[in-house]
Amino acid sequence: MTKSGQEHLASLRDGRSIYINGAVCHDSTTHRAFRNICSSAARLYDFANDPSRRELMTYETETGQRANRIWQLPASYEDLVQRRKALEAWTAMHGGFLGRAPDHVASCISGMRMGLPLFEGYDPERAKALEAYYRYARDNDLYLTYVIINPQADRSKGAGEQVDPYLTAGVVDRDAEGITVRGAKMLATGGVVANEVFVSTIQPLRPGEERYALSFAIPLNAKGLKILSRKSYEEQSPSVFDNPLASRFDENDAVLYFDDVKVPWDRVFIDGSIEMCQKQFHATPAHVYQNYQAMIRLKVKLEFLVGLAHRIANTNGVIQFPQVREILGQLAAEAAMVDAFVNALEAKGSQVGPYYVPDRHLCYAAQVLTQQMYPKILNSLRELAGGGMIMLPSSAADFANPEIAEMIDKTQQSPAASSRDRVKFYKLAWDAVGSEFGSRHHQYEMFYAGATFVTKGHSFRTYDWGKSEALVQAMLDSYELEPEAVAAVN
Repeated sequence: MTKSGQEHLASLRDGRSIYINGAVCHDSTTHRAFRNICSSAARLYDFANDPSRRELMTYETETGQRANRIWQLPASYEDLVQRRKALEAWTAMHGGFLGRAPDHVASCISGMRMGLPLFEGYDPERAKALEAYYRYARDNDLYLTYVIINPQADRSKGAGEQVDPYLTAGVVDRDAEGITVRGAKMLATGGVVANEVFVSTIQPLRPGEERYALSFAIPLNAKGLKILSRKSYEEQSPSVFDNPLASRFDENDAVLYFDDVKVPWDRVFIDGSIEMCQKQFHATPAHVYQNYQAMIRLKVKLEFLVGLAHRIANTNGVIQFPQVREILGQLAAEAAMVDAFVNALEAKGSQVGPYYVPDRHLCYAAQVLTQQMYPKILNSLRELAGGGMIMLPSSAADFANPEIAEMIDKTQQSPAASSRDRVKFYKLAWDAVGSEFGSRHHQYEMFYAGATFVTKGHSFRTYDWGKSEALVQAMLDSYELEPEAVAAVN
């Protein structure tokens, strides 16, 4: 069943250990570094739980209960499109700035569940654990994050070659109750607002590194689990007016350290299989399904950014300039390209057993191109805005001083907005593009799917080279070396 925002906030008051600014926080809902993002997450759940959006945001499960569509396993093209519409509506609430909103890792776990036969072939008991966990997460409307990357450390060496063999989270013990895990994983984006974390590895492991070949899920308040937060942009943004995005949508990123954390067997999906760690993502719909969700989110985010660009041109009174319309036309084409990718992913999808799954290669093609495109879009916004995003009042407090406010009214003029509306808008634009929060998103959109060589490798692996080669061969077969030409030379 779906939960309310207040129920989600209550679920976060679980005594988890978040380390920030030299201290430990046990309640993210009240801490000044996290309370606003917790409230933003609560608003997502209130939106989905609204009876007026029942058909949009929920579906009926095999038990007859309603569940959030983020857990839906589409059986048809129509199911997939209906689920996407729910994700678009949710994403619009944060403009695409929550990369690890609840729909992301839910998509990953749902994709793994679609590949249940693979797990049954690996280990029937681990398959039972996965199926039970999927139902538990769905039926309790859990907010999940994941950590599937190893700490960088010495990147020239594998996980098992580091100075500390337990730098990367690995198994130190097994018994009748479960496994004991020690070491670190990253990046727990959204960990401060999530209920549980899915822990695994998407990076290839080498023979001999079986201790790191894990896949499991645990609550974020598990005994011995420590959440090491980065700097909070929310904490540095006390005014919503001055930082409308950072103050409310800083989902945070964190390293998780497992200090001999006990994981019960009914939460363990893979134990010790290097091969299966890769297969859980790439031999099931999990990887394409989670990245299809990411492309839906990015589609909405680009629509938001293109809207900023158009408002900049209007605010500055340059919307009629041909060179400005050229920039806007380019941005519109790029946003439309991502929209087209999302629709094509669905239209070109295929049945995988009883489920309908988006097209794998188009998913990776979209990632390759959007990794290159996002920085260009930000640069276009900078070109349009010029100094407008920089020369702004120092803070909302300036408006409380009549002398300063009078000068602001004179110097922040616009043909399309009052001085205060102009300042309000440009504060938003700067937070999206140039603030520390905006810079983090620049980095995030370039690397959340992996380094560019990784996404290009996925594109290479999944493209239908045989079809292209067949076209080349057919053309070659359509002609021969002409005997007359050979005779003429002789």
